[in-house]
Parts: sequence; structure tokens; C-alpha cells
Amino acid sequence: MPPATSCRHPLLRRLFICTAALLLAAGLTACSSSSKYYDPAKSNRTETGFRNNYPQPERASVLKWQWERLTQGLPKPPANDYRFPVLKPDLAWLKANQDTPSVTWIGHATALLQLSGKNVLTDPMFSERASPFTFIGPRRKVPLPVQIAELPHIDLVVISHNHYDHLDRASVEQLNRQAGGPPLFLVPLGLRDWFMALGIDNVREMDWWDKTSLDKLDITFVPATHWSARSLFDRSETLWGGWVLQAAAPAQTDHGAPFTVYFAGDTGYSKDFQDIGARFPHVDLALIPIGAYAPRWFMQGQHVDPAQAVQIHRDVHATRSIGIHWGTFELADEPLDEPPQALARAMQQADLPPEQFVTLKHGETLKLAR
Repeated sequence: MPPATSCRHPLLRRLFICTAALLLAAGLTACSSSSKYYDPAKSNRTETGFRNNYPQPERASVLKWQWERLTQGLPKPPANDYRFPVLKPDLAWLKANQDTPSVTWIGHATALLQLSGKNVLTDPMFSERASPFTFIGPRRKVPLPVQIAELPHIDLVVISHNHYDHLDRASVEQLNRQAGGPPLFLVPLGLRDWFMALGIDNVREMDWWDKTSLDKLDITFVPATHWSARSLFDRSETLWGGWVLQAAAPAQTDHGAPFTVYFAGDTGYSKDFQDIGARFPHVDLALIPIGAYAPRWFMQGQHVDPAQAVQIHRDVHATRSIGIHWGTFELADEPLDEPPQALARAMQQADLPPEQFVTLKHGETLKLAR
């Protein structure tokens, strides 16, 4: 048994956490028997659940990863006791804004987008833990810059997949009860039943490349390379993906096309992004994950690293990208403050202007020129 000094937390607590994670992982390896969405004409919809468009390496050993974390005291804390700055959004401006495209990073994969007079939330996660439990699981490391009740009325929520750090029950239930009526929830195939069981019925589920509209906002569900699971035995029974939102007038761009935002959700790297770039030649803003990538031998099939995030930026021909999925929850082995530094190095190595791909402070709003 390794000495307690090898961990940042008391050994018994760390062992309990690791054991719970291993039990969950063991359950997630079970084969799905769901065939509700099977369609022989769709390569992603198999008799045993959903699958990625492009092959990925076989799943690596969770046991090995957790043992490395335990014995090496990973993840390490941010350098020099770094404290993440948290900004209070200008709520008065956000509530009054009807014309200016904007993005406010709330944390992790949660962002408030304002397009065509609509307020859109991506993967709303406002709880203290990204977990099915209140006493165990990744805990928020940075305070929320804003509460749901403080936000302008949310018209649309897009969900990338059902992992707990992206689909939070308490958050969607609170949004469903918001003053002024519930938002429209757009979700991957398989998730509508989960929402309906909570009494949330303003839900549309979509397959890859399906398109829908909300007034002057067009929304398309696009592929990603990932997986889904919310319990011990439901791996890949619901779909995963990203979202492309296209805002009609007055949010027009200089190139004459609608202002287009791409939200990548959570993903490993694949040719999917070249496919997305071929279908949407003008992406004005991309929200691309840059964190939860270490160790690469374990995370490579499900989470991109900053260099791959830069490649996604290029694949989708983004005018500007913002790094998400970092700095809020400890989900992998890199220090929480490392992804922006690695992103800066990757941009330099790609010989791209650093202002093309940036990170925001928690709570920071970026107003986007049309």
C-alpha cells in the first residue's frame, strides 16, 4: 500500500473514490442490449447502441490509470497556488442585448450564447459536483460566476451527451421552471425519455446532421468522437455530438452568410471535424474543448489535447475559437491551469495568430463583431 504522502487527499478517502470509479468503469464496459434506435441505413445506429463514425483505439485500462493517479499523487495542483479569476457578468447588458452576438463562459462546457435575439445555454452544469452522488465525484474547483436565476430568460438549451459534467439533472430541472416558461431542449437521440421522466416535455431529440429551427436560429446536430453512459449498464445507448447554430439577420457577417457558432461538446479527434468543415464553410466562432487530456494513453480516444483542439479549429475553418472544458472540474491528470498554456504553445507551433484561439475567464463575456 503506498504511503499517504503520495496522495493530495487522505488515503482512505482517495481509495474510496478510486474504488467507486473502478466499479463504475467496470459497469460501463458491459455491452448494451438496446436496439430501439437501430437503423441499418445509419452507420452510427447499431443493434447494440450507438457508435462513432471513425474507429478509435481500444479502451485503455481504467485500473492502470487509477493506480497511477493514486501512487503518483495526480493531478498536481495549479502552479504557485494559482487562483482562477472569476468575473461577474454584466447581467443588465446581457438581459438588454438583442442584436450583438455574444458568448459568456460560465465554466467547463457551459456557455451562454446570444444569437438572433435568443439566449442559448450549452451543456448547463451549475451543480457543485459532476456526479450522481452528493458526497463523491469531481467537485467544482472554481465558484460559479452566475446562478441560473440571474441569467436572462433562456430560450434554448443544447446538450452534447449524457455524462454528468455535461448533463446535470438539477440544472435542467431549474431551467425548466424558469420564470417566463421553459426553454426548448435539444438533445441527442435516446435522451428524450430521460427528460420526459423528469416532467420536461419541451424536448426534441436529434440524430447527426438533423436540423431544426427556433425562429431565426437554425440548429444542426453534428458528429463527435466520444461515448455515453449514465449508469452501470447503459454505455452508448444514447447518442453524443456537437451543435452548429446559425443566426439569421441581423447577425450577418462580412462574408454574407449567417453568423455561425460551432459547439464541439466533448470529443476525441477524428475526421468528423473535416466533415463538419466541409458542410459549414464559414464558422465565425467555435467552442472547442482543451482540457481533461492527460494521460494521453488513456484519454486520447475521448478527449482532445490542445494541439488537437487547434487542428479542430483549422478543420472547421473557424475565424475565432474559445477553449472550453478546462479549469472547472478535475477530470484528468493535467493541472487545472495547464490547458491554456499548452494551447498557446500549440498555436505558436501551428504558426497561427494567438488571438484566433483564446480562453476566457470564468464569467467573462466576449462581444462578437458582425
